[in-house]
Amino acid sequence: MPRYFFNTRIGDELIVDPDGEDLRNPDRAWEVARQMILEVVKSEGTQRALLEAVIEVTDADGEIVLEFPFTEALLDMPDQSATRH
Repeated sequence: MPRYFFNTRIGDELIVDPDGEDLRNPDRAWEVARQMILEVVKSEGTQRALLEAVIEVTDADGEIVLEFPFTEALLDMPDQSATRH
């Protein structure tokens, strides 16, 4: 299985994922990146810097496989204020 690394870019700062994760394909890496973003926003809130942040998913060679903006993950969040029956 390929190894993917989930580096977070906030402005000019890059927070590197030194370990990565073995996943079956880029689609699964997209799902993991989205979940990571949702967890960060849940714990840290929607600070301006986070809203401008991006997770850069790279492969074992350091090539960017996908870039996932935090705002993209937030657009897909379910409305927590909606009444559920």
